[in-house]
Amino acid sequence: MEALKQGNDALFILLGAIMVLAMHAGFAFLELGTVRKKNQVNALVKILVDFSVSTVVYFSVGYGIAYGTSFMIGADQLAAKNGYELVKFFFLLTFAAAVPAIISGGIAERAKFWPQLIATAAIVGVVYPLFEGQVWNEKTLLQDWIKTISGENFHDFAGSVVVHAVGGWIALPAVIFLGARLGRYRKDGSISGHPPSSIPFLALGAWILAVGWFGFNVMSAQTIDKISGLVAVNSLMAMVGGTLVALVIGRNDPGFVYNGPLAGLVAVCAGSDLMHPLGALVVGGIAGAIFTIMFALTQNKWKIDDVLGVWALHGLCGTWGGVAAGIFGSKALGGVGGVSFLAQLIGTGAAIAWALIGGFVVYGALKATMGLRLSEEEEFAGADLSIHKIGSTPERETNW
Repeated sequence: MEALKQGNDALFILLGAIMVLAMHAGFAFLELGTVRKKNQVNALVKILVDFSVSTVVYFSVGYGIAYGTSFMIGADQLAAKNGYELVKFFFLLTFAAAVPAIISGGIAERAKFWPQLIATAAIVGVVYPLFEGQVWNEKTLLQDWIKTISGENFHDFAGSVVVHAVGGWIALPAVIFLGARLGRYRKDGSISGHPPSSIPFLALGAWILAVGWFGFNVMSAQTIDKISGLVAVNSLMAMVGGTLVALVIGRNDPGFVYNGPLAGLVAVCAGSDLMHPLGALVVGGIAGAIFTIMFALTQNKWKIDDVLGVWALHGLCGTWGGVAAGIFGSKALGGVGGVSFLAQLIGTGAAIAWALIGGFVVYGALKATMGLRLSEEEEFAGADLSIHKIGSTPERETNW
């Protein structure tokens, strides 16, 4: 029976890893559909190459920093327990690689290619795992300190804060350092609209992300005996809550409608194992409102050109999710309990501070040394032709 459980656990977390791996296709198509046509190829290439770089650095450095585990041992040892430790690495890698995928959407259309790969290596190899290990490893200084103050550990079941808030808040300094796209904000105060290049591809990306998210959340149990239908239904309720609120506040705009469910899913990750489904519906709805309102403020009033709105979607909705776990996870609001609002505030605040420091250090150093931004001529031509030498739909045959 023990051997059977080990095999089932390995298969369970492997299926979760595959579902979250598929989410990276969602990141790619969400960005492809949002950016202008001349930057579509760049969106596709960035997500795949960022994932590849993330795999190498997380395997060799990042996973060890977070969990104190090294894979520099014989394959016979790695194969123990049906290779469970390896597939656990695969699963957690897909989370780590989501951070540069999040950042990619904010810096789209004007960022250099190679400096971003270096940033990916630094973030996934060092910045992200240092915080991940403090929250998700067993006993850590951060968790011990939070428990001493609040009576409970900081709770983040599936990464509202560890993955999404950290990714979104790292992206903010990167977006600020890069500056707005050419012609986006004019001297007379007018704003040039850059509508999505393909609503169908944007919608496809959102659907892939939403479906894969059930692996992201449910399989965060990591062993089959801990699987919870509550996590699945709470994810569903938050998804539809975000959709419906974004529909109303966004006035039927499909860009908001398809980002609404993602906002809800970002927010519910942290407390999806604690909340009542009605609480998850409210959490998702509030997240839909946060994204819709803050995306407009960021772009139109504050003139921060965050192309996909990743600071609003992941940074702010992830922050809300961390805090919401402390509210709607309480027994007073129908939750499971065992969570402290103060602990959630402290842990979420620590994540924001760490992400901002990491973002400013990594992207500030790259801007000072290599530069982050394409030249005006390259940006005008588009990242596809400037970096990859081909557009998404070449309109003529090759000349020999």
